[in-house]
Amino acid sequence: MQTLKVIFIVLEVLVLFNLLIFVHELGHFLAARWRGLKVERFAIWFGHPIWKMQRDGVEYVLGWIPAGGYVSLPQMASMEAIEGKTEEKAEPLPPVSALDKIIVAFAGPLFSFLLAVAFAVVVWQVGKPATDSDRSTQIGWVEPNGPAWKAGLRPGDIITEVDGRKVTAFAPPSQDSVTWRIITSTGTNIAIKYLRDGKEHLALAVPAKRPTQWYERKSLRQIRISSAHPAIIYEVATNSPAALAGLQPGDEVLALNAEKIYSAEPVYRLAESMTNSPASVSFTIRRGTERFEKALTPVAPVKPANSKPSFGILSWQGVTNVVMAHPSPWEQIEISVGQITATLGAVFARNSDIGVQQLGGAVMIIRVYKNLFESEHGWRLVLWFSVIMNVNLALLNLLPFPVLDGGHITLAVIEAIRRRPVSSVILQYLQTACAVALITFMVFIAFFDTGDWVRSARKDREEPIVFAPAK
Repeated sequence: MQTLKVIFIVLEVLVLFNLLIFVHELGHFLAARWRGLKVERFAIWFGHPIWKMQRDGVEYVLGWIPAGGYVSLPQMASMEAIEGKTEEKAEPLPPVSALDKIIVAFAGPLFSFLLAVAFAVVVWQVGKPATDSDRSTQIGWVEPNGPAWKAGLRPGDIITEVDGRKVTAFAPPSQDSVTWRIITSTGTNIAIKYLRDGKEHLALAVPAKRPTQWYERKSLRQIRISSAHPAIIYEVATNSPAALAGLQPGDEVLALNAEKIYSAEPVYRLAESMTNSPASVSFTIRRGTERFEKALTPVAPVKPANSKPSFGILSWQGVTNVVMAHPSPWEQIEISVGQITATLGAVFARNSDIGVQQLGGAVMIIRVYKNLFESEHGWRLVLWFSVIMNVNLALLNLLPFPVLDGGHITLAVIEAIRRRPVSSVILQYLQTACAVALITFMVFIAFFDTGDWVRSARKDREEPIVFAPAK
């Protein structure tokens, strides 16, 4: 049954990912047919064809590299470096106007945007999962002796501003989130306004970066905090201190040693800190309407070897107070546009730690879709993410870079101004150079995307925790 579920999820991901590419390329194809351009090939994905079909003078192709697609138009700028050469013999074709080129190039992003609107309308009707934590900026955990701790921040504090900008959420996609404002900050100190017991305070945190290996993405600025969320138990290990104390899935841990906690993180950290001398810890538990105390002493599991002490709480429930929000299509598009423009602004900003290395490609997109399909309310989240993806696809393709749609538009505008096409020799060199650069960039991003996925998969396959039977 599990195998069938995995196969079904893989098929869902492939269908949806290819839909995004197909609709974008369909825009180019239909516009080219409308304007009377010669269409040699309609391809989904790049590389050597694993399937192809000839119909009405057009070769339909499925490549083996899952990273995009193209419509081969010989009357537009040559794209042989990406598209390859067709098997047809070259034939003289009438030139097309600059306006026709602009229309055909613009049609792809337009269709992607229209698909985003279609997805947004569906999300508006069926709803998008939302929780109170989506609009919360409360701190759940502060790493002891980390940048935030040294600046005076503590769990339970509510952040209101970062570097003079109001924040309304803890994490992206909103650019008005705590995480985004921290990683895009540029000063030596990050000014953070926060509320504690209703009073406003100011902290000046010196950000830090996690050391990384050459094969990992470079770490971004962080002050080592995480968001608040209820610490509700989901799974307890057999023979563990938690199991022997009678803790059950659904129990919420409210406090440790009478000190209120704002996330599950303190439970792990407190146990792991007792490597040398484990001591009893008083858990304040809420079970339904009942509230009680339990004393637990962490012990080291027998497996994996050399494990740190643990209470035996294997996992925690996700947020349970989920409601269905119904953002308007315009609100969804606005958020998506804001996200991509903020990202591009950070990439090209001076003194920014965010570079092209932090961008994601086809591998990352497939991974996100897979994770969303596997989650609760997955198909609703997939619809929401598809709005963001199509807006991104539309706007990124409009960048004035040769081999992208925006590059074709730029060349056509230059042609209209000069009243003659750009030299075919210059154009060939320019397109080839930019195609090589684009392919190199795609491989570069895929390397990091794949590495992240592999390391995450290895972590998920770690040896399960096993406790010795109680004596």
